Amino acid sequence: MIIFDPLFRVLVIAIDLYIWAIIISAVLTWLVHFGVVNTRNQFVSMVGEFLWKLTEPAIRPIRRVVPNLGGIDISPVVLILLLIFLKMVIGNVHMSMMRAGY
Repeated sequence: MIIFDPLFRVLVIAIDLYIWAIIISAVLTWLVHFGVVNTRNQFVSMVGEFLWKLTEPAIRPIRRVVPNLGGIDISPVVLILLLIFLKMVIGNVHMSMMRAGY
């Protein structure tokens, strides 16, 4: 079917954008904690809050499962790996559907 190819492509692009949002959120968090950027700056505060609201709902359940490593939060890495796995599954489903003639 003609609609499946664009649908799968949009899903993969959305996952890629979400992965970049997770990476940028993690880097911004490090920069804030090390004092490189100041959260009193309205732009930095707005970007940080937006990224937190965007990524936190997906990271929070992973934080409950992943053990505490003494100040090191690996939940963004786990989420990125899960999203990469999801991209691979979507790609395999897409290829199977294309071979089947959908």
